[in-house]
Amino acid sequence: MVGFREECGVVGVVGDPEAAKLIYLGLYALQHRGQEAAGIITLNDQGEFHGHKAFGLVGDGFTNEILSKIEGRTGIGHNRYSTTGASRMVQNIQPFSFKTPLGSMAIAHNGNLTNADVLRSQLEAQGSIFQSTSDTEIFMHLLAKSKKAELLDRIIEVMSQVKGAYSLLLMTKDRLYALRDPFGFRPLVIGRRGACVVVASETCALELIDAEFEREIAPGEIVEIFPDGFIRSSFPIQSPRKAFCSFEPIYFARPDSKIFGEEIYSLRKRIGANLARESHVDADVVIAIPDSGVPMALGYAAEVNLPMELGLVRNHYVGRTFIEPSQSIRDFGVKLKLNPVGSTLAGKRVVVVDDSLVRGTTSVKILRMLRKAGAKEIHMRLGSPPITHSCFFGVDTPERGQLLAAQQTIDEIREFIGADTLAFLSLPGLQDALGKGNCQNYCYGCFNGDYPEDTCRVIEKQPTDALGGPGLRSGF
Repeated sequence: MVGFREECGVVGVVGDPEAAKLIYLGLYALQHRGQEAAGIITLNDQGEFHGHKAFGLVGDGFTNEILSKIEGRTGIGHNRYSTTGASRMVQNIQPFSFKTPLGSMAIAHNGNLTNADVLRSQLEAQGSIFQSTSDTEIFMHLLAKSKKAELLDRIIEVMSQVKGAYSLLLMTKDRLYALRDPFGFRPLVIGRRGACVVVASETCALELIDAEFEREIAPGEIVEIFPDGFIRSSFPIQSPRKAFCSFEPIYFARPDSKIFGEEIYSLRKRIGANLARESHVDADVVIAIPDSGVPMALGYAAEVNLPMELGLVRNHYVGRTFIEPSQSIRDFGVKLKLNPVGSTLAGKRVVVVDDSLVRGTTSVKILRMLRKAGAKEIHMRLGSPPITHSCFFGVDTPERGQLLAAQQTIDEIREFIGADTLAFLSLPGLQDALGKGNCQNYCYGCFNGDYPEDTCRVIEKQPTDALGGPGLRSGF
């Protein structure tokens, strides 16, 4: 699946002398959520912030020597994903640190504010000076400008002003705040490692550092975590509905994570089974486009009693830069990442399972490779409904004019990508896989344009920018 960019990942640790190393490992587990840059800030025993930020993967930007200098028992970290625009600005690498009348603070954020442009203009008119192009900085200015005496009251005031998605960590000199927007767009979980408390975007980060999962932070909840591990919760702002991002379980989350009350691996297998029930076709073998398509392909194959084989091998060692041959090689970029297995494909009727289709250009190249490797028939199956609308809540999607399903019929898409047959999972099929008791808690805006009402009004008042919508900004 190509076209949607990853989310970011956040990790917070309270009460461990090696907080920076635990955060590093947590970010390592969340690397799939962002590969553009990473940062860690900790609070030492003297009440001072120490940190490091670097472009690239976590393992490339942080060494043992660097981590040993980031002292403190409390800290927060952030993985950033790449977007169009100012993605290479060091000022956009989180966590951010800043000073307010209530003391120094550091902040890390996963999500997207849909009224960011409006708030930024208002703050700039009032004299605020921004150092980055990130929406996250808006939180900082709003907190600093608030007249409330207590920080918790300031946070509540800011939550009443911002719209959109935010799973956010705020570190002060005496505690860590973890908060989630009232719709609950992005995941945020909490666990314990002995006396140490850990907050992370996904449970896979807890697993790596042997922290026991306790629960998800609820939509609209503010969690205060004190140095001794005591936790206090409040629910100052309620929403009439929840709106979990449906692309988290379809694509973004790691299959071994548990978010929104579901194990992602099992959920994706259910998606594949429903896809098979809706669009089974006579075939010889099922293959997956790695990686998120693998559990779906397993579910599909099991449902129709077909063998699932390795049809595409992924190169996991592709760096962010490489030497491209001066003489053009057809489909070079895709071949660098994926290579077909000829013995699986030659003379076979092949069902190819992927999570979704955005622009379709990568699918064209992959299916052309499969044909060249000898596939007799190619039946493309997608584990999500057609993507017809842009996301405004933290997923870097193309503008609607670049979404293939918004411009063409299913048959036109089939012909464009070169498949013998093509089928998407229906929206009811997706909702069934998500669970009858839980499916009403998801946002399906990218499939049907039905965004959460309160947020949609804000979106409609803002102009569309070159990235396809307001809020599709770099820095998360």
